[in-house]
Amino acid sequence: MANKKLRVGIIGANVNYGWGPRAHLPALVALPDIDLVAVCTAHEDTARESAERYGVPAAFHDHMEMLKQDDIDAVGVIVRVPLHHRLTMDVVAAGKHVFTEWPLGANLAEAEEMAELARKQNVHTMVGLQARCSPAILRLKELIEQGYVGEVVSSHMALFGSGVLTRTSGRTWQRERVLGANTLTISFGHAIDALCMCLGEFKEVSSVVTTQIPQWHETDTDRMVDVTSPDNILISGVLESGAVVSAHVSSIPWHGSGFRLEVYGREGTLTLEGSGGAQIESIRLRGGKGKDDSLEDLEVPPHHSWVSEEIPQGPPYNVAQMWSRFADAIAGGTRAEPDFDTAVQRQRMLAAIEMASETGQRQTL
Repeated sequence: MANKKLRVGIIGANVNYGWGPRAHLPALVALPDIDLVAVCTAHEDTARESAERYGVPAAFHDHMEMLKQDDIDAVGVIVRVPLHHRLTMDVVAAGKHVFTEWPLGANLAEAEEMAELARKQNVHTMVGLQARCSPAILRLKELIEQGYVGEVVSSHMALFGSGVLTRTSGRTWQRERVLGANTLTISFGHAIDALCMCLGEFKEVSSVVTTQIPQWHETDTDRMVDVTSPDNILISGVLESGAVVSAHVSSIPWHGSGFRLEVYGREGTLTLEGSGGAQIESIRLRGGKGKDDSLEDLEVPPHHSWVSEEIPQGPPYNVAQMWSRFADAIAGGTRAEPDFDTAVQRQRMLAAIEMASETGQRQTL
């Protein structure tokens, strides 16, 4: 891979909906070290439309045909969570490097199986925990490591996002907990991963995981559907460092207040604030040392942004950061973190949180 671009194919490139056209496709076409050489959707017409829209030379509606192409080095699996396992296993079996969106599997067992096969096939992997490439979050981690707050004694995280009462029928599949795309796995998963990246892993955790809104209204069919997916996750726990942490992530009906992460140390305080999820929104970083009168806005140095300013802001930006990191890791033969092992670690934590809620007993990680 030295001195040549990473040649990428995307499964899940329908330009009409989904995370692919919102984030991955705009990011990939703007990155100078990557060539987007193929797109794949479930239908021939949408595959052709996506290829024409983004100037991609090859379009497929059968991912197995795309995987036969020798001019594809890596594949992005950017589809609904229930399809992650089958498609990712096919990509890895074909010997391609793979970037699969988060959550890696619909459950822990799927994630473990994907990670095991990737190790056997000796391919590079990446999972879409985009908050790990957010410049503001990277700066928070750096400041903590540099001793800005001193010894961390406690932290609190909150994320309240609106919009769980109504959905179109194309999105109500997420109501089923077993399909793996819900507030616990996505909103909470991204946010708690950012916290763990900055502060370290949990040693033990207690939790309440509930479904406060047990039915959604399908706006296009005018029917009510039953919901088993959780919409409120409340945890408390102790990190391996000894710091205590509380977190509440909720999908609520109206007027969500967004994301906030607070870190309190013996010598200072740091906070992150954003209007949306930790992984996709612009985030305000503030800090205060000792007896400062108030928290002040802190600059994020340019070394945490390694993609061009021409990359679209919003959802494509952190995704572009991840693809750039992935390409560098493949070229250099180094680990591309966050990889499938990172994903398994995080999904084990989510499983422990569910167990703590179901049993009412604190879980050791």
